[in-house]
Amino acid sequence: MKKINPIVRWWVTPELPPEDIFAKHNFLSQWLIHPIKRRLARHYLRLLQKFTDIKVIAITGSTGKTTTTEILASILKTVDKTVWSSEGIDPVYNIPNTILRTSWGTRYLVLEMSVEYLNEMNYYLWLVKPDVGIITNIATTHTQFLKTKEGVAAEKSKLIKVLSETGVAVLNVEDSLVKSFSKNTKAKICWYGEGSEIYAKNVKLNQDLSTSFTLYINKNKKYVHMNAFGKQFVNNAIASSAAAFSLGVNLENIVKGIQIFKLSPHRLNIFRTVSNGIIFDDSYNSNPKAANESLDTFNCLAGAKTKIAVIGDMLELGKFEESSHKELGKKISKMDFEYLICVGSATRFVLEEASKVIGENKCFLTTNWSEALGIIKPLLGHDTALFVKGSRSIYLDKLVHSLT
Repeated sequence: MKKINPIVRWWVTPELPPEDIFAKHNFLSQWLIHPIKRRLARHYLRLLQKFTDIKVIAITGSTGKTTTTEILASILKTVDKTVWSSEGIDPVYNIPNTILRTSWGTRYLVLEMSVEYLNEMNYYLWLVKPDVGIITNIATTHTQFLKTKEGVAAEKSKLIKVLSETGVAVLNVEDSLVKSFSKNTKAKICWYGEGSEIYAKNVKLNQDLSTSFTLYINKNKKYVHMNAFGKQFVNNAIASSAAAFSLGVNLENIVKGIQIFKLSPHRLNIFRTVSNGIIFDDSYNSNPKAANESLDTFNCLAGAKTKIAVIGDMLELGKFEESSHKELGKKISKMDFEYLICVGSATRFVLEEASKVIGENKCFLTTNWSEALGIIKPLLGHDTALFVKGSRSIYLDKLVHSLT
């Protein structure tokens, strides 16, 4: 770890991890503008919390954070003025910016807290004192820096440890690690998932690329129709419903908010091609849990179509890089894919496993998205289903743009 001059440490804010301090950003922004913004945001939010009835909701977890943030915001804005984190921006910068655009009189502030480095949560909690903390799940993500799944859990669980007795911890009862966090908070627990009082039944993936289910909250139930395709979105919707319910939002508004929610680009977006094919675009980001869930959803959609997979590296896995990519390759090998195109160095492990079944002549290892594009174009035709997923810096979104 780099030794940091105490004056530098004080200036950039005392809790910011070294990796964030020395990240490559615009010099003016990194060393002048944002240190000032952080202090302004911190004190401004304290004033909002002291003199208005604003409620601050913080969301973390290994997968589903952004979608949960956006569904919850969609629900809360049916009730009162709501501000939430912008999609796709590093929370180190996004959270202060979001606070500073929160006008006086805002009722709900929803903040996504994505953790990449050790003690990054400390920085977020220096900025923000949440009233509600949501933890979606714990999986093998960012283990390059957090080392193990337990390390991931330890960092993310800090969110609910700081909640006061009047706060609410919204926890996924189906995740064993998240379930164990309940003993480490003074806050009231609001559980969601099967085995709790807030859950979903009768989940159905529909031909019109929507998802429907029955939402149960404290024995009351209501039919929900989401404009998103995939069971993982139901989990995000339940987490959002639990948080909204803990804030006093009624079932009717919860359902209304879920139903008007719209997916962000490159998050399980589905395009139909003129030749009766489909492109399944989940290129925004990737990790082992998300990739597995996404493949299962794709399989439900693809049916008997000729299946082609484009897989980009899953980054920041540390010692789990090889094993996680090999496991993904084994899963792909069992799913009747006709072709596999891998992008990036780590996906050689995916190819190594999958090619044993698919065949070496139908598996390709490429260095970038444009090289992969040249292979894919001749393969697309009548009745093909293309699956696209990889970490953000592999830029598979550019590949999708080129095809659509």
